[in-house]
Amino acid sequence: MVQERIPITLANGRRLLEDSQVYAHRHRSSSATKQRELERIVELIFDEFGAATENATGRRKGARILKVILFGSHARGDWIDAPLSANQYKSDYDLLVIVSQKEMTDRAAYWAKAEERLIRAYTIEKVLRTPVNFIVHSLHEVNDGLAHGRVFFMEVAKDGIALYEADDRELATPKPKTPEQALAMAKEYYAKWYPSADAFHASFKFLTERGNLNEAAFNLHQATERLYSCVLLTMTSYTPYNHNIAFLRSLAEGLDSRLHSVWPEANRAQRAMFQKLKEAYTKARYSKHFRISEEELTWLGERVEELGSVVHQVCSDKIADLEKAARA
Repeated sequence: MVQERIPITLANGRRLLEDSQVYAHRHRSSSATKQRELERIVELIFDEFGAATENATGRRKGARILKVILFGSHARGDWIDAPLSANQYKSDYDLLVIVSQKEMTDRAAYWAKAEERLIRAYTIEKVLRTPVNFIVHSLHEVNDGLAHGRVFFMEVAKDGIALYEADDRELATPKPKTPEQALAMAKEYYAKWYPSADAFHASFKFLTERGNLNEAAFNLHQATERLYSCVLLTMTSYTPYNHNIAFLRSLAEGLDSRLHSVWPEANRAQRAMFQKLKEAYTKARYSKHFRISEEELTWLGERVEELGSVVHQVCSDKIADLEKAARA
């Protein structure tokens, strides 16, 4: 299902897979660097998963990573590169980690340290030139997604590059939905998630007017999260179980370039504003040190309104395409 690959045995004995498609991109000057980065990333994920499961007992003791698959723009070969200082859109590495047991998908319990280290490697240590996002699912969940024709998993199976495989077992054969089924699902997702985002945005405005600024920030975060979930579900019938709006944003921006311009990043102050909104999910509720001004909320609220407009257009275009396919 995933593309042809060539195994390499690393110093630690793990089989890392060098996919032939990666080497098809050698005409791009950055490909050798990217290959080294991907090797480092896979090693780091294994190291942190090993540390997180070191004292596991019972069924969890035998848990393991079955596959690590690169998907998205870096798998397709249409990624966008830019220096960290360039203040431009930059494609992330998107990875699907497939584990043997559903219990091992608990992000807080088993993957928080890996996520932390990858962020640090990019933003502080500068040993990675490309930011990394990863999602974790059990093999059963992935195969179930393929069996139910979820576009996200079908695209991973079609375009994904296997960076690591524990064995030769294949993913399930995808069973695409009929055009009518795909249309009905997209409409259902949009009808649920877009109004939900709008309700949280209305709560944000009400709470701002009352002066409950931290509560307003949390509700604005929820509006943002739901808008990104709306576009992901409408476009791919999938969104990860994750409240990290930076991660959701990255996945969504990989689907439609119109989403790239929603958040200005001309300077550090503008980037910090999005980071503050990201942190509001937890800190606005639980940290006594979290502070946000009415001016900051006004700026963020305007950006989320723009996000809502773009999400509406992107989803409307997708539904129109599905309607055309259903009539054909």
